Amino acid sequence: MIIKAMRTILVASLVVLSSPTVGSAEPNVYVVEQAKSAQTIRVGGTVIPYKEVTFSAQIPGRVKEIAGIEGDRFPKGTLLVAMDDSQLVAKRNAAIAQLRSAEAQLRNASVQYTREIYAPRSKKAPGGMGMPNLFDQMFSKPMGDFMGETDPQAERSADLYSSRIAIDTARNSILQAQAQIQAIDAKLRDAKSIAPFDGIILKKFVEVGDTVQPGQPLITFADVEYLQVEVDVPARLRTALRDGQMLKAELGAGGKIVPVRVAQVFPMADAKRHTVKVKFDLPQGVSSPGEYVRVLIPDTTSGSSVPVVPETAVHYNGSLPGIYVLGPDGKPSLRMVRVGQDLGNGFISILSGIKPGDRVLVENTRGRSASRNWSEER
Repeated sequence: MIIKAMRTILVASLVVLSSPTVGSAEPNVYVVEQAKSAQTIRVGGTVIPYKEVTFSAQIPGRVKEIAGIEGDRFPKGTLLVAMDDSQLVAKRNAAIAQLRSAEAQLRNASVQYTREIYAPRSKKAPGGMGMPNLFDQMFSKPMGDFMGETDPQAERSADLYSSRIAIDTARNSILQAQAQIQAIDAKLRDAKSIAPFDGIILKKFVEVGDTVQPGQPLITFADVEYLQVEVDVPARLRTALRDGQMLKAELGAGGKIVPVRVAQVFPMADAKRHTVKVKFDLPQGVSSPGEYVRVLIPDTTSGSSVPVVPETAVHYNGSLPGIYVLGPDGKPSLRMVRVGQDLGNGFISILSGIKPGDRVLVENTRGRSASRNWSEER
């Protein structure tokens, strides 16, 4: 009760010090003040699927088949996208023919090698049939051996070596053909996109008949049975979070409060934004991918302060909060902000996007936008 009373007094003092009629001479303009941060801070995030994959084209060609449209559900192992693979099939058939020819060459080389072992060609005299062949066997070959012009052992070794080379060449041709077939089979697998898990098609990037290039996205497939909230949490709030911790979240539609669980706290902070990415598990059936959700995170830091503005200064463009800030030239510009805790009495804390001393536009009492009213007066 004491804390609540102090907060009421603090907000009341801010109203007196920073009222548009007191803190600024311009109507509907509020000078941002600074106040101690609340014990719980609302940090906005986006609902994402638990598992999501985007299939991209791995080979150039034409899209032959797409399993369905956005929202269609498919079990694991379903063919989602198929590319035209007629050219790959033709190349595979040619590689199979080369493989069979190489296998035939290997068999022939093996037979020739066996024949060379049992019936060496070096023992056969050259020439024709009949008396010339007999003359060569009886006189020419022995005389050549005697004169040293021929060496039967060297000829036999050369013939055996030639037969072994023919076998090795045939084996290498087989390996080459098999490698070609394996490469083509890999491309044939790349021509088909198979569902890696049960899910739905979230988005289609192509249609049947489109010609695509490698790297071009085809479809996004996701498991939406389980959803998460991805939030960029200020680094100073990192110490208040641990895996498995239960917190509360406020859904963008209607502000319904639901429980969430800390699923993953990323180990590294963003060097520019000084935030840490955190994922929270959502209950089933309470939201849809892409929706805006605010997670209530405890602030354990002491002495920290945040900018405070009236709630009417915050404008929602869809689910994204923003504030119109007056620049040095007096012209308003919209800044995206991160909304914090509701302080009561019409005031709210802002975690990022503005700083104390900024002049912001607030909604007037007649319900018209302050930015519109201000521009009309100018």
